Amino acid sequence: MTKKKIGILGSGQVAKVLASGFVKHGYEVMVGTRDTGKLADWQSKNTDAKLGSFEATAQFADLVVLAVKGTVAESLIKSLAALLAGKTVLDTTNPIADAPPENGVLKYFTTFENSLMERLQKSAPAANLVKAFNSVGSALMVNPVLPGGKATMFICGDNDEAKKDAASILDLFGWEVEDMGKVEAARAIEPLCILWCIPGFLHNEWKHAFKLVRP
Repeated sequence: MTKKKIGILGSGQVAKVLASGFVKHGYEVMVGTRDTGKLADWQSKNTDAKLGSFEATAQFADLVVLAVKGTVAESLIKSLAALLAGKTVLDTTNPIADAPPENGVLKYFTTFENSLMERLQKSAPAANLVKAFNSVGSALMVNPVLPGGKATMFICGDNDEAKKDAASILDLFGWEVEDMGKVEAARAIEPLCILWCIPGFLHNEWKHAFKLVRP
């Protein structure tokens, strides 16, 4: 079966790590950014990947990864809504406010009644968003090796086929997948980033991941 073309929207560390992961696993990849110069060094080490504008990347891709700052995610996905229609969009974003952490606790610009993912889904109603990769640091996103075995990635979204796409990729990238249901579950999944970051901010510990344990 032909692998889906992957479009990564963003040029930060998460975007680069996930793009490299897809290249490593044999996918055709394009990374979208407003400034391709930001990715010149990355592309020199990932010569099989393409660079382009956000619009070109959304048009190129069968499956899109949204990997931009939470503060700009809503305006970006709204501008690309027509190009994302019918496509699986892995939403890695978190609604981190432009304010410093308080005793290691990040501040969010959303509430527990309205997640960023819900806003994004409303901004691009025909896109099939799946929350993923938001509850772990970029260093562990692709095939992490941890003493406790496979870690758990919590996902959610309204489209079951899109969640199957996400689960397939997460399995390839070395994760156990827990489907937490519809888009509203992002209200619980997004704050996992806050919890994950606390040991980092307080003790400079960044090499951990969550795992759901059943009897």
